Amino acid sequence: MKSEDFQVLTSELTQLTPHQRSILSDRLREIEHASVSRALIEERLSNKPLCPKCSKEHIVRWGSASKLQRYRCQDCKITFNALTGTQLAGLRHKDKWLCYSQQLSEGRSIRCSAGACGVHNTTSFRWRHRFLAEPGTHKPEQLKGIVEADETFFRESFKGKRHGMTRPTHKRGTPASKRGLSAEQIPVLVCRDRSGCTSDYVLEKDDARHISSALKPVLASDCILCTDSSKAMGAAAREIGITHRPVNLAAGIRVVARVYHVQNVNAYDSRLKNWMHRFHGVATRYLSNYLGWRRILDETKDALTPTYILRAALGVWRYQQLTRT
Repeated sequence: MKSEDFQVLTSELTQLTPHQRSILSDRLREIEHASVSRALIEERLSNKPLCPKCSKEHIVRWGSASKLQRYRCQDCKITFNALTGTQLAGLRHKDKWLCYSQQLSEGRSIRCSAGACGVHNTTSFRWRHRFLAEPGTHKPEQLKGIVEADETFFRESFKGKRHGMTRPTHKRGTPASKRGLSAEQIPVLVCRDRSGCTSDYVLEKDDARHISSALKPVLASDCILCTDSSKAMGAAAREIGITHRPVNLAAGIRVVARVYHVQNVNAYDSRLKNWMHRFHGVATRYLSNYLGWRRILDETKDALTPTYILRAALGVWRYQQLTRT
């Protein structure tokens, strides 16, 4: 827009009604969000893009589509853009993604998020789990030093499922048929070192074999594992071959040698459970997505920003590890 036309436009702003100013403000916000979203998407391939099919570097620009730059691989001849191969590929309304990321950062419900972004509830549900799929798999490569581990349990839920269930349907909030731990409870193993790095795993069973297979790839060989007096944890530590310092909580012992305890991981479990209450039950098939959501909230000290969530959903950190500098 020419400067003369812009001056004319600004001079007319004083004649707008409050309702018109509100509409104009919302429209400008949408344009800004769309611009920021496109910039974050393009950032994914800003550093020597690789072909998503053959991983070669012989890439050239190949026009644009949907306001995104497209590329062509000179080796395998496929065309792609910055969203190809991500969980967000194929989703529409990119101008609303930053607004939806804001809803995720605030932990809003699906209906509230849909109303704030002006999309259908079904779209909001789809976006939630597509945005959270990548953070759900992003975990520390290794836990070092003193590592605390503990199990927490969530009620098995077939929320949203209509067919193929292993039990009769019941209303939400129906108590479990058995008290305490049973097959109706899904075990989640939470590991946390003293630097604050956290990793968690949805287990098929709470036994030594499944605990060991989850812990072995992530624990450093010289770490010290602190757990409660669970026999399964002790057997898993012996199988892995690491030092184990159990804490007998049932006997009233909270700290061993003034160093070894499980208070950090127990505090994280408490925060996780309290945060989960807002969702009134989480479907077991999506439990790992919610665990990843809570992890990034904990990493940012509950100061999560929309741009952080969008970068996480795009897998920017993981893609940058694959690019060559």
